[in-house]
Amino acid sequence: MRQIERLLTRYGESHQNKTNVLIHTIAVPSIYFVTVGLLWALPVPEWLAQFDVTWAHLFAIPVLYYYFLLSGPIGAAMTLLTIASFGGILLLEKFGIPVGPFCLALFVVMWVLQFVGHKIEGKKPSFLEDLRYLLVGPAWWWVHWLKRMNISY
Repeated sequence: MRQIERLLTRYGESHQNKTNVLIHTIAVPSIYFVTVGLLWALPVPEWLAQFDVTWAHLFAIPVLYYYFLLSGPIGAAMTLLTIASFGGILLLEKFGIPVGPFCLALFVVMWVLQFVGHKIEGKKPSFLEDLRYLLVGPAWWWVHWLKRMNISY
C-alpha cells in the first residue's frame, strides 16, 4: 500500500460521521486558504518584498513538493487550491478587506467547526497523533473530488 493510501485510510477513520464529513468538506479548504492568507499577511524583509514574494509563496514550495511526493494528481490538485487561495487573497486586497484580520477570524471559526465535527464524530482529530495529518486533510478533501471525476490518485 502506498504512503498516501495509508495516510488517507488512517485520516478517514476519524471522519466517518456524515455531519463531521460535511463540516470538514467546508472547513478543510477554508483553513488551507486562511493559513495561506495569514502567511501572506506576515511582514517580509525588504530584500524579499522587492520581488513581490510573501511568506505564503515560500510556504507553498515545500508544501506542494510534499503533495507531489505523495501523489501526482493530489499535488496538481493542491497546486490548484494554492493558486485559488492566492487569487482569493488578491480579491480580498482588491476590495480593501484586511487579509490578516479576516483570515485570523475565519481561521478561528473554521477550527471551532472542525472540533465540533470531531465532538459529533466521537473521535479526536488525527493531527493530535501526527502533525502530518494537518497536510493530509486537504488531500483527503481532494480525493473525494478526484474520485467523483473518476481520476486515480
